[in-house]
Amino acid sequence: MKELWYGIFCLVAGSLVLVAAVFEAQAQTYPARPVRLIVPFSPGGAADVPARILMQRLSETLGQQVVIENRPGAGSTIGADAAAKAPPDGYTLFWISNTHFVSAALHKKLTYDALNDFTPVTQVTSAPNVLVVHPSLPVKTIKELVALAKAKPGQIDYASSGNGSTQHLTGALFCSMAGIRMTHIPYRGSGPVTADLLGGQVQLAFPGIAGMLPHIKSGKLRALGVTGHKRSPELPGVPTIAEAGVKGYEMVAWFGISGPKALPREIQMKLHGDLLRVLRTPEMQKSLSAAGQEPAWQDTSERFYEFLKVESAKWVRVVRDSGAQLE
Repeated sequence: MKELWYGIFCLVAGSLVLVAAVFEAQAQTYPARPVRLIVPFSPGGAADVPARILMQRLSETLGQQVVIENRPGAGSTIGADAAAKAPPDGYTLFWISNTHFVSAALHKKLTYDALNDFTPVTQVTSAPNVLVVHPSLPVKTIKELVALAKAKPGQIDYASSGNGSTQHLTGALFCSMAGIRMTHIPYRGSGPVTADLLGGQVQLAFPGIAGMLPHIKSGKLRALGVTGHKRSPELPGVPTIAEAGVKGYEMVAWFGISGPKALPREIQMKLHGDLLRVLRTPEMQKSLSAAGQEPAWQDTSERFYEFLKVESAKWVRVVRDSGAQLE
């Protein structure tokens, strides 16, 4: 009997050694072919552009092309579903963002676990949005906006890129914390929001900063506050919403890289290291800044996972407290 158990032990131990050797060899040769990054947003948008900037440089570092595959729709859940079901071999990565957890909080049933069916690699960017109003709205500060909204409950419209989008919940949280009621107008994407905002069909919105800069500088739109915890370098004269009167308010958009669940540790570490080397270069930081993004990363993938756990819980709370629902 002892000989039998010893034989089984040797067989298992040998198998584990073989598996470890396979993983090590895989990491040493990775990547041996092009890698695809699933971006769950439309091409050319504010969420897509930084991915293309970063992946161009990562392709050079990896020695293989990183091909972007856009799979937009349903609040990023279509792309997330494809990424979660991909083989965990490092050849399919996912452009993860706070939208990923917003959708998880809004959808009652998903085909994947938003937190645990993905392998975290690292966060790559962070960026606040900006509260902008059409000049026809007679307010120049956050306090004036809050006072007007309280005097005219439900009569001020705010637009977003879609029901349940980050822009929607950014506005919903603002209303909740400011103690006001505004009417949400959902659109299908940021482009139509900008067009109607410039035309005065809607009165305000919470879009990304990069696309708003030309309109703010030309006076076509008025910036009242940025949604982050500090002022934006692109808009140094615009206060944060918190310092402008809504204490404790903060909402920041971010992007990162994940892989499917069970991505080999060696590949996870290689990708993490290569991404940090790219993000730390002055050229990449300048390029991302021009796209309205600030480079942001964690020193380890484990810290990124802790960040994702906090984000997951936060968006569940924001969705619950705001009363946002899919329409």
